Amino acid sequence: QVQLVESGGGLVQAGGALRLSCAASGRTFADYAMGWFRQAPGKEREFVAALTWSGGGTAYAGSVRGRFGISRDNAKNTLYLQMNSLKPEATAVYYCAAALGRAYLSGPSTAREYDYWGQGTQVTVSS
Repeated sequence: QVQLVESGGGLVQAGGALRLSCAASGRTFADYAMGWFRQAPGKEREFVAALTWSGGGTAYAGSVRGRFGISRDNAKNTLYLQMNSLKPEATAVYYCAAALGRAYLSGPSTAREYDYWGQGTQVTVSS
């Protein structure tokens, strides 16, 4: 089993940046592909970004590609999401998730592929 704890959320003005972190504990972090999802009020949870166990393969939602960067440090058991040029529509609770397996060529992009989820961290972007 894997426990995931997100941090780094907060309030930022449009155009600003935030860096989210997700600390993992439990099973070997490098056994998992990792991803970020977000859920805005009244909306379904949506995919943001993901990467493979090594970080060599990545996937991004079209709405964030070029502005967000996902990375991981397997030695520190930590996943990151660098968010730049933030827009008000990015306001949501951000969740990190873990998908067991090293066979992914890029990060899995559907929620059903993930086995474990964190509790989320709130990101609010003011206009």
